[in-house]
Amino acid sequence: MNAHSKQDLPREQRCVVEDPRWARIVARDKSADGEFWYSVSTTGIYCRPSCPSRSCNPENVAIHDSLDAAKATGFRACLRCRPDGPSIDEANAAAVAKACQLIDEAEQEPSLGEIAEAVKLSRYHFHRVFKAATGVTPKAYAGAVRAARVRERLGNSETVTEAIYDAGFNSNGRFYATSTDVLGMTPSRYRAGGAEERLRFAVGECSLGAILVASSDKGVAAILIGDDPDALARDLQDRFPHAQLVGGDAAYEAQVARVVGFVEAPHVGLDLPLDIRGTVFQQRVWQALREIPAGKTASYADVAARIGSPGSTRAVAAACAANALAVAIPCHRVVRRNGAVSGYRWGVERKRALLEREALSA
Repeated sequence: MNAHSKQDLPREQRCVVEDPRWARIVARDKSADGEFWYSVSTTGIYCRPSCPSRSCNPENVAIHDSLDAAKATGFRACLRCRPDGPSIDEANAAAVAKACQLIDEAEQEPSLGEIAEAVKLSRYHFHRVFKAATGVTPKAYAGAVRAARVRERLGNSETVTEAIYDAGFNSNGRFYATSTDVLGMTPSRYRAGGAEERLRFAVGECSLGAILVASSDKGVAAILIGDDPDALARDLQDRFPHAQLVGGDAAYEAQVARVVGFVEAPHVGLDLPLDIRGTVFQQRVWQALREIPAGKTASYADVAARIGSPGSTRAVAAACAANALAVAIPCHRVVRRNGAVSGYRWGVERKRALLEREALSA
């Protein structure tokens, strides 16, 4: 609407159109929910800014600073956006957080139907909401929980079988069928602290400094960046104290070159399998990071909300700091709420350089 046409509107309607909040209502801006409400005189309802109902005539709209002010109109609450309660996104995040807690605390893996019933959603809708929030299906998340329990119990139980059953697996067979994926090695080798695991590694140079890449039989397990190649090698040894580290492999150095190419041009992607090792919570955070597009950023609070755990901002920051796969798991795309660049284990200047590079290639 141009300036001339605005002047032709009745005074009351012009006031609404000129209010910057009207544009947020037209855009159905979810971030405006909770900041203000609006009512529509022709329908006799009040709504939140993100209401999906069809657009209304601003002549019939009043914008309210508080929910109480919207209620004072005497109108009823919209049945679509339910302005009196939490937003749809907030309700979904709460449902996902409750589902994660149920899975975390259950001795035996609950079924999809049991979890959906507990959070009062249909099976189909819950499955879709859970995957959208966490990046994994409920079954995959439950599997990761059990895998973490096995890893914990293998160090404390008298036998491998005892650890498997204590972790919630119903049979040895079911666990052994997936044990390599769960542990990255056989249970007995894991129980021995990773003894006999073989990691190939090589050190190269990129525009950010020295870069060390290490791979297990499953995939790339570490991408470390720094100033001192020897310090990177010591870091790798600390991370995998019982593994056999194999360097000086000319064939493997070609793989390092592919990682260096990815660091220099992130938009091309890294077409290599990854061996991602971490706790269930870390896995959820890292999956959310991988879904942030190159050239974009998210705050720690944004990531916490995406994984259905809005109160875990500090834990998200800790998971970012624990990431051993620089750039492949793009923790550099997480910034403070005000957009400030900070908190990167490989140096803030490297983080800033990566973000600037991705912004230019986006």
